[in-house]
Amino acid sequence: MPRMLVNCVAYENGRKLADIPVEDISEYVARPDCFVWVAAADPPDAEIDRLAEEFGLHELAVEDAKRPHQRPKLDEYGEDLFAVLRTVERPAPEADLVEGQVAVFIGRNYVLSVRKNVVKGFTDVRARNEREPELLRHGSGYVFYALMDAVVDRYFPVLDSLEEELERLEESIFRSTPTRASIEAFYDLKHEVMTLKHAVGPLMEVAGKLYGGRVPALCAGLGEYFRDVYDHLQRVNSAIEQMREMLQTAISVSFTLINLSESETTKRLAAWGALITIPTLIAGIYGMNFTHMPELNWVLGYPLALGLMVGVDAYLVYRFRKAGWL
Repeated sequence: MPRMLVNCVAYENGRKLADIPVEDISEYVARPDCFVWVAAADPPDAEIDRLAEEFGLHELAVEDAKRPHQRPKLDEYGEDLFAVLRTVERPAPEADLVEGQVAVFIGRNYVLSVRKNVVKGFTDVRARNEREPELLRHGSGYVFYALMDAVVDRYFPVLDSLEEELERLEESIFRSTPTRASIEAFYDLKHEVMTLKHAVGPLMEVAGKLYGGRVPALCAGLGEYFRDVYDHLQRVNSAIEQMREMLQTAISVSFTLINLSESETTKRLAAWGALITIPTLIAGIYGMNFTHMPELNWVLGYPLALGLMVGVDAYLVYRFRKAGWL
């Protein structure tokens, strides 16, 4: 069931004026000292079109907002901006990762965020900004920073959970011989790491465009804030790269241990085969029943044959154990 509109609030000089209906958005956006911050959650396309009409959004940006699973990006349409952010969340400690998307339209007097499949909303971001009107006075550019910063901050708990899982799997490698299930667990973790990588990598490119050099007019004067976001993304990305290397090493070690285990099994089978072969060989020779054979008429021939079997096998057991085959 679509949740559609979450908040539609007008602000003036950094302070909240009122919750307003969608029909009044264009009126408040036209005021020079006002900006409107609208948040929509999993809206149908008709609701996005309705909001686009009120804000006068570019049709290409609107089409992108309707499509899920997009790569993080930042597009400029004149003085307006359109950004796509990817969320990666773990609803519960043992739950699978959930990928979502936040499409953000930023204009001089407005911010519209359209989120799809996002577990946790951004009401806490709005509440925190409303408590700091001196920062909210920066306008739509600061709100864009606050939303991006919130998305990035939610990567860290996911990263921590991935690192804990990697440590657990690494410890299990040497406790017992790796199995098919343990190899699958490593590849599942690798898939989750790449899911986070696909969200973080392109977003670094977006953040890099918002400080230093040519910066969009809406984000001018906020370079230090976006640089802070970039630094956080760089930390996450470095940790991801380290995890990828450790995962590859762990998978290689697992295969090596499996090969060693198979080699040990082969050695044991070969040793037991040799222990069985010697008595079989001696018994086979003495069981041919030819008329003219040495020792056939010996009184001690039978115990001598048994003793020979036991003696040779005892010597082989000693040698195999010394070599580590048994």
